[in-house]
Amino acid sequence: MDHEVILRMQNINKAFPGVQALNDINFELRKGEVHCLLGENGAGKSTLIKIMSGAHQKDSGIVLLHGKEVDIKDAHISRDLGISTIYQEMSLIPGMSVAENIFLGEEIVKASFNIVDKEKMEKQAKEIFREMNIDINPKSLVKEMSTAQQQMIEIARSLVKKRQIIIMDEPTSSISDKDTHELFRIIRKLKSQGVAIIYISHRLQELSEIVDRITVMRDGQDIGTVNMKDVTIDQLIAMMVGRTLEKTDKPVRDHIGEVLLEVKNISWGNIVQNASFILRKGEILGFAGLVGAGRSELMRLLFGAEKMDAGRILLHGVQVEIHSPMQAIAHGIGYLSEDRKRDGLVLGMGIDQNITMANLPKVCNGFFLSRKKEELEAKNSVQALNVATNSIHKLVKFLSGGNQQKVIIGKWLLTDCQVLIFDEPTRGIDVGARAEIYKLMNGLVQLGKSIIMVSSDLPEIIRASNRVIIMNQGRIAGEFENDGTITQEGIMPLMLGGVGNVS
Repeated sequence: MDHEVILRMQNINKAFPGVQALNDINFELRKGEVHCLLGENGAGKSTLIKIMSGAHQKDSGIVLLHGKEVDIKDAHISRDLGISTIYQEMSLIPGMSVAENIFLGEEIVKASFNIVDKEKMEKQAKEIFREMNIDINPKSLVKEMSTAQQQMIEIARSLVKKRQIIIMDEPTSSISDKDTHELFRIIRKLKSQGVAIIYISHRLQELSEIVDRITVMRDGQDIGTVNMKDVTIDQLIAMMVGRTLEKTDKPVRDHIGEVLLEVKNISWGNIVQNASFILRKGEILGFAGLVGAGRSELMRLLFGAEKMDAGRILLHGVQVEIHSPMQAIAHGIGYLSEDRKRDGLVLGMGIDQNITMANLPKVCNGFFLSRKKEELEAKNSVQALNVATNSIHKLVKFLSGGNQQKVIIGKWLLTDCQVLIFDEPTRGIDVGARAEIYKLMNGLVQLGKSIIMVSSDLPEIIRASNRVIIMNQGRIAGEFENDGTITQEGIMPLMLGGVGNVS
């Protein structure tokens, strides 16, 4: 690896009202390296990359590119300097073609007519994809592309514009293991071409596969930079959180009781086909599968967010009708969507209002909302769930991902739900917050609640679940009782298309 420093940031400071986001940060990026920014939510990673990308301006400090001081005042300057940022929420325009997105803002025009040369853009996009060894039609609309394909389009956009630095924010959080391996192949090729990559991820196990160096951040400070080959996962965690985490993620088995929920032959087109399973009281039931296997869609059917074509749902042995979320809530089923910001929270409302919105009768006097009751219930939830906030009136959009999840859990606990569906509960949250979520889940099942957990993180499924169901192409492909012998190697063949019933 070339040790030539492309980017150097010295003594970077940035403050927002009431918080010092960055405090004398020092960071350097070398040519042809993958450099991970690691830290809990709120550590300052996002602020730092937004300064690099021109979304924020530093308050003080120096940024050097190839040894020359630069002032990145906005996103246009960042791009002109050869810096490209691929955020979790991608910036592609769904209704435009792949080629149009790749050349957006820098379209190729026919000189004689001064009109966009679509044919030439499509040809160049095709050449880029051929170099990347991926099969994407430049003429297709972006909205027809999978999340993994959209990431490849973002990378292609960076390549066609000759970016020398690419920032990737949680690139594997929403894609399958297979797509992750493909992404890593592309990253290795970029490295070989001298492109430097800043990589942000909370998935610690994958870092050793792709990362060269790691800079750990905590509370707006850089704790240190280490070579990936010289450090262990436990050491990184200790650097991130400033302490050794308790082992709180082992599934509890002592409180598993009788069958609470029974699902029989649920179908929804070709997306979910004849799905049947049981959920016991006090159990964490994990659902594993590749992206597109039908897990999230099955959960939406259970919650009444989609209408099933066939099948039955039984609670305590009695068939119930669930055709809407309101009916699901009335039957004691709560749902934490995989997209908490879209489906689980009202970002412009306070913690208190988000917690009480699913059970307003509990905080009303007759027909009128009682602010006193609402505040009391919210305070109790915030305290019980250890939500980090200085006010229950704080807008939830200002909370970290882990604390947002706790607010949603508080909302469903206020409705006294007996079945909680957690769809990707730890996606995009840091290792410390993950440990808190696992601990909270174990606490809930000890109280007699039952949890269905969907996760694309196989180690998480194995650690946290009492039982694991595997889905493939809309069908239940197999089942494992988590007796301590379950392995990723045992689960993966069923995820990839094998069918069996292992218990």
